[in-house]
Amino acid sequence: MSASHEPVGDGQRLFVGGEWVEPDHGYYPVTDPATEETVGWAPEASAEQARAACAAAREAFGAWSRTRPEERVAVLGRAAGIIRERLLPYADLARAESGATTGTARAMQVGVAAARFRRYAAVEPAEWAVAPQINEAGPMGRAGVMGALALRQPVGVVTCVTSYNNPWANPAGKVAPALAMGNTVVVKPAPQDPLSVYRMAEALEEAGVPRGVVNVVSGREVAVGEAAVASDDVDMVSFTGSTAVGRRIAEVCGRDMKRQLMELGGKGAALVFDDADLGSAVAGIGTTFSFYSGQICTAPTRVLAQRGVYDRVVEQLGAYAARLKVGDPCEPDTVVGPVISAEHRARVESYVELGRKEGATVVVGGERPPLERGFYVAPALLADCTNDMRVAREEIFGPVVVVIPFDDEEEGVALADDSEYGLIDYVWSADVARAFRVARRLRAGGVGVNTVGRNMEAPFGGFKKSGVGRDVGSYALHAYSEVQAIVWPG
Repeated sequence: MSASHEPVGDGQRLFVGGEWVEPDHGYYPVTDPATEETVGWAPEASAEQARAACAAAREAFGAWSRTRPEERVAVLGRAAGIIRERLLPYADLARAESGATTGTARAMQVGVAAARFRRYAAVEPAEWAVAPQINEAGPMGRAGVMGALALRQPVGVVTCVTSYNNPWANPAGKVAPALAMGNTVVVKPAPQDPLSVYRMAEALEEAGVPRGVVNVVSGREVAVGEAAVASDDVDMVSFTGSTAVGRRIAEVCGRDMKRQLMELGGKGAALVFDDADLGSAVAGIGTTFSFYSGQICTAPTRVLAQRGVYDRVVEQLGAYAARLKVGDPCEPDTVVGPVISAEHRARVESYVELGRKEGATVVVGGERPPLERGFYVAPALLADCTNDMRVAREEIFGPVVVVIPFDDEEEGVALADDSEYGLIDYVWSADVARAFRVARRLRAGGVGVNTVGRNMEAPFGGFKKSGVGRDVGSYALHAYSEVQAIVWPG
């Protein structure tokens, strides 16, 4: 085993109420998806410890929420600096437990996490309050001018349930704005790769976050997450994950009127028109094969190609997928790493076979590469698909792209919207007017026009079963706050 694959953690404890405590149910191994070896031991919390974390967050909320904003964001700034200083060892850990390539772990996981903490350490005053309003009508029919001030107040205790595909950027995108707004948090990381979240907690502790403001509890049992969501001490749940789990969390939140922020599944449609720059379109769509090995909800996994370019899109996407190197994420020329687990690999493979049975043509990929170890799946392209196939309707969450033909703009939009998901769609066309016209018609929370890139100040979230609410940039500050009106006689 090479030095870069050596275990990087052992016997991690829970972080509850400012203390590092032993888990009630011992420890479980965290597996490197590339080597199938243990890289560390994560704590298995009990439901009681999850509730204790929520209680600690409730106890800390009062003092933290009353802390001057400048003091709160100073903590975030110091945490950003610590994370940036330790980027390499933190990225090694993220790579080992998530299977991300080294470059992705450094830039898109730890690097983005540091940037997010830095972003919310630089909150503009206008993001804390709305300008005073003057109303001409007084209360109860009385004449007179009434003054009003709208303030953003913290929601309270926020449980953050995070995803396995990015154990740094995803938690940071929840924790940093929540803390900036004066909330306290309980983080329940994904069981597959929770060790990175504990390193984030260590950085925040070193940065001076008060006891109980940040808590982390991990475990494989559903009861741990349910306790962290259902606790009476929790005011809001921020969740990233599958629509099925999100639906269950939403039921609990609805019962107790808890606020919720849900970033759920996606089946992104990529409309490629006859006049599109195919090189740009293929490169953008091809990120589905490589970025987190397709384990990302924003991926353009459902390609709708106009018939005039359909054959060329299939040919070029197939060639693109075939030349990507699949292998050891530590190697600098590796583009596609493993998926998260053996179970998930089997799930992805089953969808490729399902597509074949449904009548799709497997142009390339879907098989296991000739590697001795690791949960690898060769990037797969499925052509001759129809929008009613399960491979076109269900989120596969792996390096699999399906291609469907369409004739004209109306049919393309109709096919794109014929989905229970609506997170991010994409449009490629040289006709900018048409591209923006189509984008406005699509029922998705975001639309990329001739790009798969994102503006990190633009709101992020989905329509339909892709989620509830928006975050990123200033929108995250809104998501983790309540609006309070104070009214007085003029």
